[in-house]
Amino acid sequence: MLLGVSRPSKDETAPVVNRIEQARNGRGLSRSDLADIVGVHYQTMGYLERGEYNPSLELALKIAGALEVGVEDVFWLDRSPSNPAPARGAKEKRS
Repeated sequence: MLLGVSRPSKDETAPVVNRIEQARNGRGLSRSDLADIVGVHYQTMGYLERGEYNPSLELALKIAGALEVGVEDVFWLDRSPSNPAPARGAKEKRS
């Protein structure tokens, strides 16, 4: 297991969804830049962006802090088939 991340369980009812890549691109950061800021390998950031791993709470907070957004603007639980983002605290339109 990678430090600060875990694989999503196959039987999770509400998987974690993220907007890391969109938020990172919006800040003009490369994957390597963000990884360096939060202290992980750039490949780990790729795994997180693709949803192959879920971040620990500490890492999620570091990522949100580095992107200067609330953690709820980057990560949320997928509670429906349409994969909606939370309305609360939304600062950008989510696609």
